[in-house]
Amino acid sequence: MGSKRWIKTCCALLAALPITAAAAAELQEVRLWASPDSTRVVLDLSAPADYTVFALTGPERVVIDLEQSRADAVRMPSPQAVGVVSGVRMAARENGMLRVVLDLTNRVELKSFLTPPNETYGHRLVVDLGLEQARRPVKVATEGDGQRDVVVAIDAGHGGEDPGAVGKGGTREKDVALAVARQLADRINAEPGMRAVLTRTGDYFVPFRERIRRARVHQADLFVSVHADAFVNRSVRGSSVYVLSTRRASSEAARWLADRENAADLIGGVSLDDKGDVLASVLLDLSQNASISASRQAATHVLEELDRVGQLKKSDVQHASLIVLTSPDVPSMLVETAFISNPEEERRLRDPNHQARLAGAIHAGVRRFFYDNPPPGTLIATNAARERERLASGTIAQTPVSGT
Repeated sequence: MGSKRWIKTCCALLAALPITAAAAAELQEVRLWASPDSTRVVLDLSAPADYTVFALTGPERVVIDLEQSRADAVRMPSPQAVGVVSGVRMAARENGMLRVVLDLTNRVELKSFLTPPNETYGHRLVVDLGLEQARRPVKVATEGDGQRDVVVAIDAGHGGEDPGAVGKGGTREKDVALAVARQLADRINAEPGMRAVLTRTGDYFVPFRERIRRARVHQADLFVSVHADAFVNRSVRGSSVYVLSTRRASSEAARWLADRENAADLIGGVSLDDKGDVLASVLLDLSQNASISASRQAATHVLEELDRVGQLKKSDVQHASLIVLTSPDVPSMLVETAFISNPEEERRLRDPNHQARLAGAIHAGVRRFFYDNPPPGTLIATNAARERERLASGTIAQTPVSGT
């Protein structure tokens, strides 16, 4: 009984004490990144903060209210106009609130989230401003003569505020990935019957599922994500190629099925919104299994070509649970070109000539895959058939394709 009375007394004393608010978060910097159809605003904070984000019109602007926050506007100059953001203003409000106003050039769609510290940045509030017209489905032009190009979606990993792995010499994965991706796109566009689509063309971040969406919007026949690996042991080196693991494929299938009512063309242009659960599941399984099988074939060719350029970390195609590989109807692979954490490989990754060799190897592997498995109705299907006829007649000698 005495212990209960003591607990009640302590609780009464605590209740009588004034409530001290947590230390205010300090806004340290505002950073902007722009892509062709969106702008990312990153607020670097000293600690997480409750916030509210809303849009206003007349003129167009976005308001960000940070609870229990402050900023030294004199020591922190406003960033330059980028993308749809024409200016950034901030002011202290009542009750310890900090208001940040983004002046805009266009009406936008808002997304926002807090993210915890990582190796590169501290606490951040991320606000994505997407152009409304950029969210409308894109109608892809097709050729009427049945000789369409095969489309290769090339995904340069990371970008913008996400540098990816950083080598000891300061080389950033996002820069290497974009350089190799651009060279790969040039080679693919120079190949008759092939066309490249880049998921990002500059230094900005694209969310994983948006990368997939862009590939599917352009009806890609293959998705290639370009990266540079890293490890704490700097002696580890070599290239590797990954495809989606079957375990991740199963969990991703459930997600696609749950959202199929919102998917206009979920698998190869076939909508599942009017299919029963069993039929939809069967169709999706068939599509995924075919996609993973084709992914392995394409990845094997690319891995063989990379072996001509440098050392391999693994001689077999690897399987991984990576979001960027989860499209149910687009064969997909992720290429780790080398280990940026290895000093020798970092130096090579900075070299434009070596970047060209890597791009050449990936292109050669992709070309071999499509000529072995030409999609019907494509120029490559016609060219592959003619090539087989010439080989059968003995008019040409078969020579290996080199990526160097």
